[in-house]
Amino acid sequence: MKTLIKKVVETFGPSGREDSIREIIKKEIEPFVDSLAVDTMGNLHAVKKGAGARVMVAAHMDEIGFVVTHIDKMGFLRISPVGGVAPVRCLYQRVLLDNGVKGVIGVEPVKNNNEIDFSKLYVDIGAKDEDEARSLAGEGRFGAFLNEMTELNDLIAAKSLDDRIGCVVAIEAARRLKKSPNEIHFVFTVQEEVGLRGARAAAFRIEPELGIALDVTGTGDTPESAKMPMKLRNGVAIKIKDSSLLVPKKVKEFFMAVAERNKIRHQPEILTFGGTDAGAINLSKSGILAGCLSIPTRYIHSVSETASLSDIEETVKLLVKILECDVKKELALE
Repeated sequence: MKTLIKKVVETFGPSGREDSIREIIKKEIEPFVDSLAVDTMGNLHAVKKGAGARVMVAAHMDEIGFVVTHIDKMGFLRISPVGGVAPVRCLYQRVLLDNGVKGVIGVEPVKNNNEIDFSKLYVDIGAKDEDEARSLAGEGRFGAFLNEMTELNDLIAAKSLDDRIGCVVAIEAARRLKKSPNEIHFVFTVQEEVGLRGARAAAFRIEPELGIALDVTGTGDTPESAKMPMKLRNGVAIKIKDSSLLVPKKVKEFFMAVAERNKIRHQPEILTFGGTDAGAINLSKSGILAGCLSIPTRYIHSVSETASLSDIEETVKLLVKILECDVKKELALE
């Protein structure tokens, strides 16, 4: 999967500007599904037909980024975040605008890092003055970070593992899934980083009987990290709760039982902050059963998000085995 991972994580696609990454995912998944469609929001729907339960598998295509708000007289771009972007993590990073212009994020002089906020940051695109900057990039341009995928022993580090790695898991599961009693809707969602927006619209349209989000989750395995049970190399994380969702007991137990039956390495996920598309799916219509399979990841919302290839593989295995089950029977929906 490494070739596919590299392709998708290095592609431009901040929230609201997912066109390029959607086209790549469309080409990758098309051979393994029966139909493809793009909805009004920009979500990509890839459906494997079936007569059983409607199962929605959601992975968001968008990444964190920024938007240009102003150009000063010296030709530097002032920016505002799109999604959860920490100013201190932006320092001196290379960036790409939606028209192909590249730049570097600089910062005005500060006494200490606690003073750094977006009012102090600017993007240097090499313009001589305001006029040249405007000819290259105007207000309203969207941008994202530039970084290549790097292998660290059996780990990978890259920008936008959140959540392009979930997209890879969905594509690979669609490839491996030969037969299912369910109707599977693989949905590659937009605008997750700015409020789970795409998943909410997609779930309303599909009305699934089960929603499964694929996303990254934090870890408790680095020096002085938050006390969380999730660790790299310990397998797929099966969500119990986060800020957007309390996973229904029977969904959590179903996922764990499938993992145990198939000897798939797994670990519990208890996240005290953040949320995923599963939270939006759960609250759609009059309520939808939803859960989440997560890939433990270090340094989330940075240009060097880091995950284990073995955890990614275990996530694919578990998703395939879940989709092979009779969901209506397993969750007593009949």
